[in-house]
Amino acid sequence: MSTLTVTDQKAAVSAFSLSMLIHDKRYRGYTIQIIALMGLMLAAAWLLDNTVRNLAALGKDFSFSFLWSAAGYDINQQPIAYDSQMTHGRAALVGLLNTVILAVLACVTATAIGVMAGVLRLSNNWIVSRLMGGYIELFRNVPALLCILVIGAVMAQSMPAPSSYRGAAETAIAVTNRGIYVPEPLFTHDLGSVDLGIVQPSLSALAIIALFLLCLWADRRLRRHADGVQSATGKRPVLWWKRLAVLLLPTAILLYALGFHLGYPQLRGFNFQGGLQLGNALIAMWIGLSVYTGAFIAEIVRSGIQSIARGQTEAAHALGLRPGRTTRLVILPQALRVIVPPLTSQYLDITKHTSLGLAVGYMDLRSTLGGITINQTGRELEGILLMMLIYLAMSLLISGVMNLFNNRVKLQVR
Repeated sequence: MSTLTVTDQKAAVSAFSLSMLIHDKRYRGYTIQIIALMGLMLAAAWLLDNTVRNLAALGKDFSFSFLWSAAGYDINQQPIAYDSQMTHGRAALVGLLNTVILAVLACVTATAIGVMAGVLRLSNNWIVSRLMGGYIELFRNVPALLCILVIGAVMAQSMPAPSSYRGAAETAIAVTNRGIYVPEPLFTHDLGSVDLGIVQPSLSALAIIALFLLCLWADRRLRRHADGVQSATGKRPVLWWKRLAVLLLPTAILLYALGFHLGYPQLRGFNFQGGLQLGNALIAMWIGLSVYTGAFIAEIVRSGIQSIARGQTEAAHALGLRPGRTTRLVILPQALRVIVPPLTSQYLDITKHTSLGLAVGYMDLRSTLGGITINQTGRELEGILLMMLIYLAMSLLISGVMNLFNNRVKLQVR
């Protein structure tokens, strides 16, 4: 087979004509993509120009300066310091943190509920299997908002009033119709905080987190070293006491040096003072989203387990592994490649469902920036656009993290 010379290649390039952009399949795809991109850009430019013209007709401009004006409203759940004289930007940050806290709590709890229910759904015990099946069918066919409202009503109507704790000097956990009060972490020798303008993170908390991450890194190095020794000698060194020392000892020493202690809630007047308050709205959203999404995760886990060949289970039993260890060590690790992709969608749904907090008074991003701030400032377009970008960023972050995890657990083709 003859090859083209440099002269032939130059001649082929010089023979290019504009008609080839349409008739030559080598260029037709690029031509269509460029035309589509130009059309999309023209449509976006027309939409933007039309929006600016309509705003000008209403006497409005496009500006985010409202974020620096005083908010003038309170927020019931405050993970960071906030009062009504702070800016709308600060209020939006508080709402965003409330959204993130709720999403993380609900994702963790829903995963635990879903994995447990999915495994028990396949139990040989008839009663356990049917109970889990009833739970799954019930919550998969009931709207999430209804679950949240029912749990909120139960918390508000069935729990005792704070006055029922009168006479107790202090209590570790107080469950009331106003929320749940739990101890808060305090430091006798606090390192203070650093002012970053919008937030003032605690240096003590940052030091603890940094040290714990360093301990996790050291623990990973220990496990890798043990894997290397096991591969070389066939014997795995005893690691449990070393891992415990690496994970717990440095953090415990730092906590002791900082004077870590717990501040318990105490009844003062008609309500509790001190401690951390988990409001009824947060509890209702947390439990409601967890049990609702847990039903869907249970079906994902069940299908993932059933996708594994039965021979894997039989081989594990032949080696003497009990059913519980077989599920934990053999079945679930292989089922993760089936479970993780749809699990990502459930985490995204939880994050977006946090906007339902408006129905029970939970002040998340939708209630602060997308609700009160917009109503007070009249900046509907700017507020909605900013809120959409924040939700988009959170969704992309979740997808990116889950995709990285999916790449680690997927089957490696050799």
